[in-house]
Amino acid sequence: MPELTKQPDPRRWKALIFIALAQLMVVLDATIVNIALPSAQADLGISDGNRQWVITAYALAFGGLLLFGGRVSDLWGRKRAFVIGLIGFAAASALGGAAVNSGMLLGARALQGVFGALLAPAALSLLAVLFTEAKERAKAFGVFGAIAGAGGGVGLILGGLFTEYLNWRWTFFVNIPFAVVAAIGAIAAVHEPAEARNTAKLDVPGVVLATLGLVSLVYGFTRAESDGWTAAGTLGLFAGSAVLLFAFVLVERKVKAPLLPLRVVTDRNRGGVYVSLGLAAIAMFGLFLFLTYYLQVVRGYSPVKTGLAFLPMIATMITGSTQIGARLMTRVPARWLMGPGFLLAAVGMVLLTQIDLDTSYVAVVLPGLMLMGLGMGTAFMPAMSLATHGVQARDAGVASAMVNTSQQVGGAIGTALLNTIAASATTDYFKSHMEPGTDQKLLTFQSMVHGYSTAVWWAVGILSLSALIAFFAVSAGHQGGAVAGSGDGEDAADAVPVMAH
Repeated sequence: MPELTKQPDPRRWKALIFIALAQLMVVLDATIVNIALPSAQADLGISDGNRQWVITAYALAFGGLLLFGGRVSDLWGRKRAFVIGLIGFAAASALGGAAVNSGMLLGARALQGVFGALLAPAALSLLAVLFTEAKERAKAFGVFGAIAGAGGGVGLILGGLFTEYLNWRWTFFVNIPFAVVAAIGAIAAVHEPAEARNTAKLDVPGVVLATLGLVSLVYGFTRAESDGWTAAGTLGLFAGSAVLLFAFVLVERKVKAPLLPLRVVTDRNRGGVYVSLGLAAIAMFGLFLFLTYYLQVVRGYSPVKTGLAFLPMIATMITGSTQIGARLMTRVPARWLMGPGFLLAAVGMVLLTQIDLDTSYVAVVLPGLMLMGLGMGTAFMPAMSLATHGVQARDAGVASAMVNTSQQVGGAIGTALLNTIAASATTDYFKSHMEPGTDQKLLTFQSMVHGYSTAVWWAVGILSLSALIAFFAVSAGHQGGAVAGSGDGEDAADAVPVMAH
């Protein structure tokens, strides 16, 4: 497809604005509801047992359907999938904002996840086929990666502002103008090359097995958090997930047009990137959660102040992505940005293990967050680029979906795993320090802080493992110049260098 690389679309930079706007909406939705959840729970009378479903319904639908969404965008055309995803997401958000009971709210969150799973891979793969020249690609994905990386923090800030000054319902309604502007802009400015379309039939058995396998995996970790790791239900879900995903791999090896062509994941570089990004997501999601609780519950910060406390991290993440990652990506091998980036973020996390009841934000929390943001921004940029670098254009959607899937599954695992570790450490600390005459309220806070710092130490270990995998598994050179085949037997002439976040 030489014409893809020779004649870049003149409207591609305009298209980037609308694609990035849509990505911001999807990413901030993962965190914006967290801060608003207590208010929504009180308003709609949601029980404590069902409260987690407001978060889980979105994660299950989104994580479970991402591969399907990626392949659908390859088949339908990415522009069409993108616009339909935006309209559906806006409608689901309107439904959530207007919810009159818990069932309506949970249904709206699940629908948001469904349309998000269609929208996210379409956005990533659109950029992949629109920007094919190395330096332009680095700039475009620097902007896109920074927005997508910072979206979680933006969600925390907006969630705080809306909950404190307006109403929790605005955490849903805010998506509607985002979606409308992005959809109108996409219709006008996005022009997808027809040659990048995949005309193969949809692999229905693959869709069913992958969706059920991923949903079982994500739900298993959610159940582990509430019921325990050895509960029959938890173990049953993990066993079911293993069987379904193994059957999925067997099916993908046999069918003519697989949902996930195994060439996408068996390439050493892409496989290494998917694993290291998944591990980094485990550490990041867990940390966001603990730091939010620490600032609000232990330090007594308001929702707005909590959100604003994350701002410096967003600033350094954008700096790392656009000024370091994007500038060096075409000159330096990816592992020399990913490995040191993840290690720098781990150093930032080590600082955050030092939190106490009266820790100074400026002396400890601020430098920890800034180092984390700089490290993550630097590492994520080349990692997401390499994740789909050199795949055939017809596989761009599903390769992009794999990046999202590794992050979504990583996020679900991180939240459950680190929460369980924190809860266990908190209980042990409380029991071992409880003596007659002890101030129980003070001890409760001390126990919570001990639990958080224990879990953050685990996150440091996980992030260090992510850096090791990046150093030793990722062997690609820098991502400048002409793209070669990706080492999995693809024809280099058919390969389009693409990237994803």
